[in-house]
Amino acid sequence: MPSPAKRLFRDPDFPANSASLSRHPAGPLAQLGGDVAWLRPQEICSAPRLFPANPHDGQVKQGILGDCWFLCACCALLKSEYLFNQVIPSGQPCWTEIGYRGSFTFRIWQFGQWLEVIIDDYLPCIGGKLCFSRCQSEDVFWLPLLEKAYAKLHGAYEQLWAGQVADALVDLTGGLAERWTLRDHAESSEIQRAIPEKMIFGKLMDLKDGCLMSCSVLISKEGASELGAFHAFIIIDIQDLGHVSGTELFLLRVRNPWGRRCWKGCWQDGGNGWRKVDSTIASRLLSQLEEGEFWMEKEEFLQEFDELIISYPVSEKGHLRSIHSEKVLSHVQQLSGSWVKGQSAGGCRNNSTFPNNPKFWLRVSEGSEIYVALLQKHVKLEELQAITDQKGRVRGSCCTEPRQLSSASDPQKNVSQAIGLHIWKVEKQRLNIQETLKSLPVASTRCHSYDREVHLCCDLTSGFYLLIPSTFQKDVEGHFLLRVFSTGRVSLSEMKPPLHQLACGQEKLSGIWERVQLQGRWESGYSAGGCRNSSSYHCNPRFPLSIHADFGDSNVKVTLRQHCQNHQYHPIGFHIFQVPSTGWNMGISSFQDLEPVVSCVPHCHSQEVSHLCRLSLGEYVIVPSTYLPDQEGSFTITALTKTGTGAAFGKPIQSQEKLGQILEEVTFTDIMRRWEES
Repeated sequence: MPSPAKRLFRDPDFPANSASLSRHPAGPLAQLGGDVAWLRPQEICSAPRLFPANPHDGQVKQGILGDCWFLCACCALLKSEYLFNQVIPSGQPCWTEIGYRGSFTFRIWQFGQWLEVIIDDYLPCIGGKLCFSRCQSEDVFWLPLLEKAYAKLHGAYEQLWAGQVADALVDLTGGLAERWTLRDHAESSEIQRAIPEKMIFGKLMDLKDGCLMSCSVLISKEGASELGAFHAFIIIDIQDLGHVSGTELFLLRVRNPWGRRCWKGCWQDGGNGWRKVDSTIASRLLSQLEEGEFWMEKEEFLQEFDELIISYPVSEKGHLRSIHSEKVLSHVQQLSGSWVKGQSAGGCRNNSTFPNNPKFWLRVSEGSEIYVALLQKHVKLEELQAITDQKGRVRGSCCTEPRQLSSASDPQKNVSQAIGLHIWKVEKQRLNIQETLKSLPVASTRCHSYDREVHLCCDLTSGFYLLIPSTFQKDVEGHFLLRVFSTGRVSLSEMKPPLHQLACGQEKLSGIWERVQLQGRWESGYSAGGCRNSSSYHCNPRFPLSIHADFGDSNVKVTLRQHCQNHQYHPIGFHIFQVPSTGWNMGISSFQDLEPVVSCVPHCHSQEVSHLCRLSLGEYVIVPSTYLPDQEGSFTITALTKTGTGAAFGKPIQSQEKLGQILEEVTFTDIMRRWEES
């Protein structure tokens, strides 16, 4: 360990001072004032560890920060070695190891990509002890360091004061999470209604080993104050004791992130409920309880909790597994899009402007179980893009205003917009938008809701489907990410509306155009092969392109856009090669023997180059390149292919779409009082 502390890393973008605690002097954490001292782990205890030898020692425990929603999601990492290593990369030198620099790296999923967040290991303490999250054993530090990385991503610790468990689960897994309401099953989503109440606990029994399950109290109820309002808990275990009691009996083992038992029902230690089961079983179950845990019966659970949150398990290969069928969702597609006022922010189906919303083709190659997720982008993420380098590393902190809690009287003040998603099955080459929108979708969200992400689960037969994401109100601007997870092969692409005019130099494009957008990178010594004059040209990235329709005029537009900082652009261009009918492996000899059918050259010293052309039916590859080899940079290839001549839009069928409940944040507002009491 280096002896001079000044040699250790100090994060200039998220400094160890009050600015990293709170952005506003009137905020809850600003009350701590000068009581907080920032200490490195070796200053907190004599032998700090990043990971525990005993899983019990690594369990989460909440401090004085109201981020129970995030800490519950952190428990998902304890259930999956793959996820744990994905979020906390292995091989990082710790405090007693050679190479320790006082810095740690974490990976957090944000809007379609894993971002690297580098922090120093100064942690906020009061009286020499951690004041925010900690592990069950206070010499284990993976949790408080991960919490700091998440706080840096949000701009300050205080920004974690309120949130949704489901959102944090997506950020830590890159997957999906479902919310099942327990208050009124008549108002729940399609997925929830497909699971009757009497089947919920049997379903949870099947999921308990592979999924993180959390439960939340959203509204304080009389007689249940010990659970706290707006607080999230972790479901550790579920036991079906019907076979020993003679009647249906489900017991749930629940953990409070506060780290103290807060339930005094009939299944507490010494309670009357244990008389229903054999004393040996009672002793065994009670002996399993750790600090902050308690058992409760199914009826008590349904009465006290308002919501269940369940994460989708992730395989060691990084694929999601369906929580409904347990099938592996091994095929994944994603595309981003935007709602733009006056152009593509059409609102819900109650509006005549609904057809103006962004539209996407989903091609299903074989009957599949499919999940389509619509994720909206927060303003803080747009700011985050400005401080993220080309390799996905967060350079600074994101300085946004504190979250506003939702207000039923003013939905516009919500962090999230009310969003929804509809899917229609169509015949792609004979698409008539007017008739399609008059028909019932094959799947749709039941209402527009203020969640950060909504998703649909459906079984789709092979064919083409039209996907339309929308906000409830028209002319509401925003960015979104559309993700598709499937058991079978699928293809997702954007559709340009009929008669929508697209500028291309002095030319205009009309008709139905399919848009595919792909990302790539030139890396020195690997994929930065340079132009065709270079012997390493064959190393450049390659992207397949299929042409299925030829209307006798220009039917393809390819755009290459490079992403560089400070406008330091490389000369760029691209070639399009047709794949021979016999096929070939695109090796060195292939490029020497073939001439491109289309070339966007000479290489231009600009951010974007494009070319409009006509390609006959067949298979092609697009090869983007810089002029000189070993010039690094990221880029996006956008390919527009004409798929039809278009059909006029008509007024869609009038529908009565509903607005979902205002988003309720899972937090607690009296944390300072509770901290003082404890």
